Amino acid sequence: MKVLVINSGSSSLKFELVDMTNEKTLAKGICERIGIADPIFTYKNLVKGTKIDKQQVPMEDHSVAIDLVLKTLQDKENGVISGVDEIDAIGHRVVHGGEYYDDSVVVDDQVIKNLEEVAALAPLHNPANIMGIKVMRKLLPDKKNVVVFDTAFHQSMKPEAYMYALPYEDYKELKVRKYGFHGTSHKYVSETVAELLGKKDAKIIVCHLGNGASISAVKNGKVVDTSMGMTPLAGIMMGTRTGDTDPAAAFYVMEKRGLSLKEIDTRMNKKSGILGVYGKSSDFRDLEEGMEAGDERAKLAYDMFCYRVKLYIGAYAAAMDGVDAIAFTGGIGENGADPRETICEGLGYLGLKFDNAKNKERISGNVELSTPDSKVKVYKIETAEELVIARDTYRLTK
Repeated sequence: MKVLVINSGSSSLKFELVDMTNEKTLAKGICERIGIADPIFTYKNLVKGTKIDKQQVPMEDHSVAIDLVLKTLQDKENGVISGVDEIDAIGHRVVHGGEYYDDSVVVDDQVIKNLEEVAALAPLHNPANIMGIKVMRKLLPDKKNVVVFDTAFHQSMKPEAYMYALPYEDYKELKVRKYGFHGTSHKYVSETVAELLGKKDAKIIVCHLGNGASISAVKNGKVVDTSMGMTPLAGIMMGTRTGDTDPAAAFYVMEKRGLSLKEIDTRMNKKSGILGVYGKSSDFRDLEEGMEAGDERAKLAYDMFCYRVKLYIGAYAAAMDGVDAIAFTGGIGENGADPRETICEGLGYLGLKFDNAKNKERISGNVELSTPDSKVKVYKIETAEELVIARDTYRLTK
């Protein structure tokens, strides 16, 4: 069985074709700048080793982009299938499922209606996700589509974890609460760590650290708490997002600078975080280069980021009454040896003994970064969100 995984953004579309008989990716790529100037198509055939690298191709809308993807997958030179009949099902990443869904679901008209109803909770993501589903249903009407939610894995949280201390009617009438995101990554990583530990009832803290970053506490395979909130703005400091901030600080900045609601939203989501403090870039690699060059604001941003991650680790160890393992994943979590070391410094009280030498080695795959006698294990785990989507699609359509 072959599953096509789609991650549709407002002007982009990532895709991956997975053979579920062995869970191997056959081909993957991305359509960028859809509907705007100079659209770019990148594609890699992992069977033949061929690729199309940043080719400029007209893509006026998502329908044209998906049609291009399907034609490329069938292409005699670069393709991996002889026809679309070899695609058995399509799995879609959808950011927000609200309270409707605590698991992935096969798409029907009611699912589309529910997704449109909660679109206001993720205005930058859900409309684009829904558009990708609708286009795929139109182009391949006889194929089943499955939606896999970023929020679903976190729906095991108890009310004391997901409720905000706002008037209760804001929850009942407006569904204002913590939902959490990056759920597919947290699910994959926590399950992988549980297997490495040989312990299904493990207490695991997953640190998904990238330009967008979130932390989760997973106990017995269920999320106890997670750092992102009603939107991805909450939690730790990120590439361009503030993370946890006193709401009154935002009101104060709005008043003093004469900003509108949209402008303060943009300021907090796209101009803050590492970019806001460092001032030159939101990329962690640029930040580390700035530190090496002696930039004090780069050092401040780095310290703030690591400090906030460490705070969440301590809080989540308390929430679970202990911790068996801490896992780092995402672009920074998988590649950042220095931030991993800085974050783990001072966690000896948990029984954690960090192997600094092993941490500095560039080893691909999943790697244990704690010493053999460490009470709390530390791992670097390569996340596989597309594989989670493919697995759920296979499970629901096979």
